[in-house]
Amino acid sequence: MSYQSFEQVLQKCHTEEKEFWQVILEDDMAERNVSLQESMEHMRATWDAMLLAAATYEGNLNSSSGLVGGDGRRMEKYTHSAGTESLCGEYVDTCIAGALQMGESNACMKRIVAAPTAGACGVLPAVLVPYFQKRCKDTDKILKAMYVAAGIGQIIATRSSISGAAGGCQAEIGSASSMAAGALTYLQGGNCEQIATAAAMAMKNLLGLVCDPVAGLVEVPCVKRNVSGAVNAVVSSQMAIAGIKSAIDPDEVIDSMRRIGKLIPACLRETGQEGLATTPTAQAVVKHLREK
Repeated sequence: MSYQSFEQVLQKCHTEEKEFWQVILEDDMAERNVSLQESMEHMRATWDAMLLAAATYEGNLNSSSGLVGGDGRRMEKYTHSAGTESLCGEYVDTCIAGALQMGESNACMKRIVAAPTAGACGVLPAVLVPYFQKRCKDTDKILKAMYVAAGIGQIIATRSSISGAAGGCQAEIGSASSMAAGALTYLQGGNCEQIATAAAMAMKNLLGLVCDPVAGLVEVPCVKRNVSGAVNAVVSSQMAIAGIKSAIDPDEVIDSMRRIGKLIPACLRETGQEGLATTPTAQAVVKHLREK
């Protein structure tokens, strides 16, 4: 992508009176030398794959390690149980269930959409799929939100990283949460500045998040961190829509994530050498898997 900052995208939005998604769409057309229709068809295929992944979740499957499986079904059952008095409300409850389900599907080797990575695959669909199903059946509008998310992800990847091995889980779940926050802000009628603000606040809330997978698998704590990323995206979006601004410039937030990632020791960057990965319970899991 030719844009390396939110500042550049926002400037383009203002000087040419275009929306965030339009700027990213046109950049995709130029970079890949494709037509508007071809770009949209590619994004539609991505969205269709995301919808299919959500629709084909199997709650009876467990990962080969046995660490995850079935929680997405449990959350969905709780959400729809008669007499349930959830504190979150139906939309957020559905986001929680969706994030769990997509993370479990990834762990069970089912087809998912890496958004931006497989380890963070549950965040974006968790907020977009229920929004599409319950609030906005306009596929074209959802595709525009996907362009917003893609643009945010590209800025983060360019200025910092989307790799847990390079920057910790802040680079994966943090990036996915920023993307989802921006996309949701667009869907809720937010302007370009509010989109950038939502992305910044979502990332700020997850700065410093380490990557410490048990047994080196993208399962624990990864799946439930997808839930946190999804809910964080919702609240960040709502704050931005309410007119709350980030005290720190969005690009400076991303730059901070890059610097923090370099400061995180290697033992907390996907190596499984510290954190939750070295707890007695985790080590027992590792021993069990080696003996299988």
